[in-house]
Amino acid sequence: MLATFVIEIAFAFYVIWRYKMTNVTRLVTAILVCLATFQAAEYMVCGGLGMQAGMWSKVGYSAISLLPSLGIHLTLAIAKKKNPLLLAAAYGSAAAFVAYYTVATGAISGQTCYANYAVFDVYAASSVPYALFYYGWLMMTVWLAVRYSRATKHQTRALRALALGYSAFLIPTSAINLIDPSTISGIPSIMCGFAVILAFVLVGKVAPESISQKSPRQSLRLRMPF
Repeated sequence: MLATFVIEIAFAFYVIWRYKMTNVTRLVTAILVCLATFQAAEYMVCGGLGMQAGMWSKVGYSAISLLPSLGIHLTLAIAKKKNPLLLAAAYGSAAAFVAYYTVATGAISGQTCYANYAVFDVYAASSVPYALFYYGWLMMTVWLAVRYSRATKHQTRALRALALGYSAFLIPTSAINLIDPSTISGIPSIMCGFAVILAFVLVGKVAPESISQKSPRQSLRLRMPF
């Protein structure tokens, strides 16, 4: 958890240092910060610095609840498409879950730390709606990225990389849950563990490919093998 946090927050600072701040790079940075925030919260929940676990659980869930809408927004930004209704629905649903997990009493009642992941005890009635919200928007991100990569003549490689980056943590998480159903309760932790792959793709491929105006420092561009 701590190592993943260091990687993701370092990537966020790298993007800020390396590129001119555009809508795309701001969204890439926001995704990296949210990923890092969840890892930091998970580390704190599992005994880091003796902080109050309940508070960090709320911070962690708030951070990951923003990821699907940020993915939708980033896809639209890279493809240079406008869809205010879709963005309003994505951010609106995210805001509703952030408010619920932050304010509602009993929304997150506890947590258990295992060797490789943490399980957060959430109110049972919210589990299915949250899963539909989360997986639905993430799959929408992949679908839009693939669709726009075929329909546009620009940013094709960036969009394909984005679709690959999201698939790279959705598919392994789903596979683990199918192999061992007992891990379903740890989906947020397991998914964000695999999401470090997305962080590498964002920094190594999506950001470089989507920048049209290069800054002087972009000659140091990080290469990815695809």
